[in-house]
Amino acid sequence: MRWLCQTFAITLAAILQYVGPAAAQEWPTRPVTMVVPFGAGGGVDVLARILVPRLGEILRQQVVVENVGGAGGMTGSNRVARAAPDGYQIGIGVTGTHAQNQSLYKRPLYDATVDFAPVGLIADASYILITKTDFPAANLKEFISYAKANQSKMQYGSAGVGSGTHITCLLLNSAIGLEVTHVPYRTTALAMPDLLAGRISYLCEPVQTALPFIQQKTVKPIATLTRDRAAVLPDLQSAHEQGLANFDAALWFALFFPKGTPNAIVQRMNGALGEALDSPSVRERLEGIGLRIAARERRSPDYLAKFVASEIEKWSGPIKASGVSID
Repeated sequence: MRWLCQTFAITLAAILQYVGPAAAQEWPTRPVTMVVPFGAGGGVDVLARILVPRLGEILRQQVVVENVGGAGGMTGSNRVARAAPDGYQIGIGVTGTHAQNQSLYKRPLYDATVDFAPVGLIADASYILITKTDFPAANLKEFISYAKANQSKMQYGSAGVGSGTHITCLLLNSAIGLEVTHVPYRTTALAMPDLLAGRISYLCEPVQTALPFIQQKTVKPIATLTRDRAAVLPDLQSAHEQGLANFDAALWFALFFPKGTPNAIVQRMNGALGEALDSPSVRERLEGIGLRIAARERRSPDYLAKFVASEIEKWSGPIKASGVSID
């Protein structure tokens, strides 16, 4: 009996070893869905729609973007986590969905270190503090002074409770001692008209979606909310430079399959992602909206797995120190 069990185990292992590469060679045989866990028109959606045409060319199969918003991006990310691990559903994860929410929410819908198969890091970017054009401040010092004196009359917008835009503004407010009313939207694309009209006072917006409005001078940029300046806004000082020492709310983007996706499929998608990011047309468009494309040594699944764990640890301290928590 023991001999039969050992023989069966060896045979099964051999079959699985063969099936993995074979599945990857055949995959994909139908369209792949890329879940964007936020509404259309936001920063993550913009990135996805630049990336997917080239991915489709490389994979020789259509990659379809599907926006699944809600719960600060957790609804869409949870859908990916619970999907069949067959390579036909992949999600874009960001700082908020795969790092910050693990400490922000008392009961997050998933464990970002366990429930996904990391594929690769795509890029990172800065958040920009932007205000309506007639806001009576030209820099961060003046913003803080005015906001402290008028916080009861001010409001800030975000892409929803628990989103990166929400958390970044929460941490900014906590760092400078503000209590300002939060107005959540389904996406900051919907919040922008209210900012332009002066119905809300400020947003903490990803550079890729803030940039066109800054260039058109329909909003006022106050600070880059990272230690360093954004390459596409070289004259805009960072929060760190303007006296908010070590404030760094960088935004990153990565691809994740559901846990259990065959490694051969993960590796094939990782290769396709790398080829897409190295394509001059994709690189030019991503860098043109302010994104910093991940270096090749930072794109592997193993790197992303370790990076997510380190990001969860990095954000747990500031979030807990702020006292902010969501049920």
